[in-house]
Amino acid sequence: MTASAPAAAAPKRSATVAWCLYDWANSAYPTVIATFVFAAYFTRGVAPDEITGTTAWGNAMGASGLLIAILAPILGAVADQTGRRKPWLGALTVLCVTGAGLLWFVEPDASWMIHALVLVALSNTAFELGTAFYNAMLPEVAAPERLGRISGWAWGLGYAGGLACLVVALVVFVQADPPPFGLDPDAAEPVRATALLVAVWYAAFAWPLFVFVPDRPRGVTTYGQAARGALRELARTLKALKGYGPVARFLVARMIYIDGLNTLFAFGGIYAAGTFGMSFSDIIVFGIAMNVSAGLGAALFGWTDDRVGPKRTITFGLVGMIVFGGSILVVEDVTLFWPLALAMGLFFGPVQASSRSYMARLAPAETRNELFGLYAVSGKITAFAGPLAVGWVTALADSQRWGMATILVFLVVGLVLLRTVPAAAEAETAPERL
Repeated sequence: MTASAPAAAAPKRSATVAWCLYDWANSAYPTVIATFVFAAYFTRGVAPDEITGTTAWGNAMGASGLLIAILAPILGAVADQTGRRKPWLGALTVLCVTGAGLLWFVEPDASWMIHALVLVALSNTAFELGTAFYNAMLPEVAAPERLGRISGWAWGLGYAGGLACLVVALVVFVQADPPPFGLDPDAAEPVRATALLVAVWYAAFAWPLFVFVPDRPRGVTTYGQAARGALRELARTLKALKGYGPVARFLVARMIYIDGLNTLFAFGGIYAAGTFGMSFSDIIVFGIAMNVSAGLGAALFGWTDDRVGPKRTITFGLVGMIVFGGSILVVEDVTLFWPLALAMGLFFGPVQASSRSYMARLAPAETRNELFGLYAVSGKITAFAGPLAVGWVTALADSQRWGMATILVFLVVGLVLLRTVPAAAEAETAPERL
């Protein structure tokens, strides 16, 4: 009998806590900058009007999405082959924090538009690319039997972190009378200061990861060799995908409806500000309520996945988003907008969680790692399409409502394509070739 290999050392609790805390740290950026506060400030306070602002913001986020689609699979594979992840995550964290902090200088004047858009596009790209490296570190901080639990705790902590930062922004800066630190409301300094809050928040809570979380040893592969290997790996994964028709069709469907879902969440604050005239205080409260709604939806509907299957859960969620999203586009009264938006938010979590569950059930065990790599890429590869569609249609129709209506197209097309894939159990028993 041969001796068994020694078991890997259990991850230290300090590493696990530090890794989870990073989710609390970085969630401030998408919540405050990309969605609810700075996005609304840009369209209402910096751009000459909401239509121009929405179009420009959509173009900037579309450019960021294109950069992410190009760089994410290559950088991810390079990191896999060269070993270490923390230097990549550290550099991207510094870039995102710096970009967020520099948004403080964006004054309420159209001459600052380009400055703001460049900083937002670069910091958003750094945030998304950094998230990929952060996610890849999970096996270093959680034992195999605790991966799902630790991942879930970090996810929940991220929701809480975004909410907490929004509350601080609302109470300490936006609603404070008089504003702290001598901030000038006439120059929109209390709102602009929320960008500094995000930069400080991100840096203050992110640093424990770089101290306590272990990294893999440096490999012998050079960066040039790793880049070439990344392209070969991507080609190999795509070739493997050809043998699994249901997986391929699901990835295409998810690529489209997730783009719609992400765009809907990203432009929610802009739409609330421009179409319903919400104040910055109202927008922050709206952001807090939407995050709570999304969290409740994930908790309330989580059981449906096991009861009726992930495909039906995703379908139910998409139908709910389409119905309530369509209703939001036609109402004129802000008092009707609130309940419809919060009802729609209930379906965000189930669609995202059950998509991952469906993929786990659908992907063959022998190619699961490869296909989950492609699953991650499919969530980013068309991330530019939704923002660009909203921006361009808003400009052409001179209407935020028509621009936001393009999101429904993504959700409907994704739903139609989802109907072509089998339930996960059926796919497992009868795999289908392309």
